[in-house]
Formats: sequence, C-alpha cells, structure tokens
Amino acid sequence: MKSSEMQTAANDALAKRYGQKAIPTIGGWNETIALLMAHRSIRAYRPDPLPIGTLETLAAVAQSAATSSNMQMWSMIAVTDQDTKAKIAAASQKQKHIEQCPLFLVFVADCSRNRRLGDAADTELASLDYFESFLVASIDAALAAQNAVVAAESLGLSTVYIGALRNQPLFIAELLGLPKGTLGVFGLCVGYADEHAVNEVKPRLPQEAVLFHGRYGVMQEKDLIADYDQEMGAFSKRHEMSDDTWSGRVLNRLSNPANLNGRDQLASILNAMGFKLK
Repeated sequence: MKSSEMQTAANDALAKRYGQKAIPTIGGWNETIALLMAHRSIRAYRPDPLPIGTLETLAAVAQSAATSSNMQMWSMIAVTDQDTKAKIAAASQKQKHIEQCPLFLVFVADCSRNRRLGDAADTELASLDYFESFLVASIDAALAAQNAVVAAESLGLSTVYIGALRNQPLFIAELLGLPKGTLGVFGLCVGYADEHAVNEVKPRLPQEAVLFHGRYGVMQEKDLIADYDQEMGAFSKRHEMSDDTWSGRVLNRLSNPANLNGRDQLASILNAMGFKLK
C-alpha cells in the first residue's frame, strides 16, 4: 500500500473511532493496527460451525499473552452444547447471541490450579488468600481473552464480551463444574456475524481525555466529554439506542447499585466461592 493510501486508510479509521473533530496524529499504520482499529462488538451470529482447529488456535494465542510472573492463573472453558448455552444466556440477561454463536468461551480467574499444586507439595500458599492474587488472575484472563479476540477477528470471525456472566457466578460455577477458587469473570461469543446485523465502529472518548503526559490532568475534561456526547448521541440515534449520550449512560448505570444486576454482592460471593480475600 502506498504512503498516501495508508494515510487515507488511517484517517478513515480514526474518524470512525473518534469522529472528524478529534482525529489524533499517529505515527504508523499497518494491517495489524487497521484490524485493531476496526474492532466492534457483534450481537447476532449465524449458526455456521467454525473450521476444525479454530478453538485450539484461539487457545494457543490466548496462552501467548503476558501473564504475571508466569503464574498462569486463568483457564478457559469452551461451550458448544446448545442446552448449556441456553442456560448461560438465561442467567446473563437473556442475551440471545450466547445461544446463536457456535462457540462460547468462558474465561476463568483460576487460583485453584496453583492451590492444588501447593496441596500436592504439602505447602500452604498463603498469598492466594489476598486480593492481589485474585486481581492477577482476573487481569491474566482479560489479557488472554483480548489476544483471542484479535486472533478471531483476523480469521474473519466476530466476537462480543459477556460481562453479565458475573450476574449469577454461583450458578455459572455449578453449571460448568468450577472448583473453589475460580470465577467465570466474563464470557466471549465467537462466530460468523449475521449478514443482517448492522454494526459500526463505536466512537471512543477523545485521546486528550484519557492520554496524559507526565501527570494526570482534567483541565479540558468537561469540554472533551461534551464533544464526545455529541458523537455518541448521533451514534445512538443511528442505532435506536437508549441513553443517547455517553454521560447519560454513565450516570444511569452507576447511580443505582441495582443496575449491577446482582454484582453488587460480588465481594461476599467471591469469599463464598473459596477466594478468602484479604
């Protein structure tokens, strides 16, 4: 691709992500960056099966992500059984795409494997009872999942994360046979997008609202968010979405713990699931 063509492609992608008024100046462009910039969540899937070996490819890529101190405190459960997917969907605000996609992945913050390792060596792993270990396990799972998302999209597949998996963590644990010291932190739909699904790149906050140099700053935040609200308002109208501004969505979601759909009890639930966090 010629330099001028690359610049045009970059500007087009940046305009979709930030809007015409907030396009940042960037210093490089290639197919990998283009793929990442084009990411969008897809919530309608064809039932077409995935090519043989796709799951193993995604697992290999996920395991190639960074992992804190090589503790590898995450696991992944591949769910293809339709009845199991239906039960997960019912427990996750009835999101139909969980049932539609041919492959549903559950990413697990997993402290149990290392606990079993300690038990086998007759060694108490006291550090597993601290919040830091759970945080490491959750971050490891997220890093692995994002690697899998990028790989899936590079293969022409689509994805969407399912955070509602945490609405009923005890039910999910029982359904999937999760041992003590594990949590299904989120799910991931993987499959071919329904050709009738209408999706476009969702605008993000201007870089100036999240990228700081040397020290955190909020001097222009009010104006930056106001401009972003206009972009999100237009996006919401095109897709007939409620909460037509970003600010409105944030205020609505975070003002009432009931909007967490049971996740406001997650800290106590984690201890009941064997994390014993300190």
